[in-house]
Amino acid sequence: MQSNSMIINRRSLLFKIIFGYGILFFRPKHLMAASLNSHPDWSLSKADWKKRLSQEAFTVLREEGTERPFSSPLNNEKRIGTYHCAGCDLPLFSSTSKFDSGTGWPSFWEPLPDAIATKVDFKLIIPRTEYHCIRCGGHQGHRFDDGPRPTGKRYCNNGIALSFRPLS
Repeated sequence: MQSNSMIINRRSLLFKIIFGYGILFFRPKHLMAASLNSHPDWSLSKADWKKRLSQEAFTVLREEGTERPFSSPLNNEKRIGTYHCAGCDLPLFSSTSKFDSGTGWPSFWEPLPDAIATKVDFKLIIPRTEYHCIRCGGHQGHRFDDGPRPTGKRYCNNGIALSFRPLS
C-alpha cells in the first residue's frame, strides 16, 4: 500500500510536468514591441529604430528589456516637469505623479490621459501588467497595485525609456 506522501508527490510531479509543457506550447510569442503603435508615422523598421535609439534604449523600448535598478538619473529627478517617451517624445507622466518607490526605477501613480496602453505579460510565468507608449508602442515598464493614493497604482518605468522636460 502506498503512503499519502507518495501519492501527493506523484500528483505534484505530474502537475509540474503538465504545467511545464503547457508553458512551452502556449506561451505568448515575443513581439518587437508588445503594443501596436497608434500612429502610422511610428511604424518604423527594426533598422530604423536602431538608428534612432542607443543600444540600451533599443533593448528596453523595442525588445521589452529592463534596465538595471538604480542606474537611471531620472530615478532621483525632483524638478517639476513632464516625462516623455524616449522613442517618440509623447508626454507620458507629470512630475506631480512621481514618487520614490524604493525599487530603483522612476515610479508614478498615474499616467497622463491617453498616453499608455497595457497588456498582460507572462515572461516570469506570473502574469504582470506591462505598459507601452500609446503612440510608438515602446515598452516603458510594468504596473503594480502597490502604489500610493489616490490610485493605489505603481507605474514602474525604465528610466532609459523616458526623457525629462523641466517646466521653464
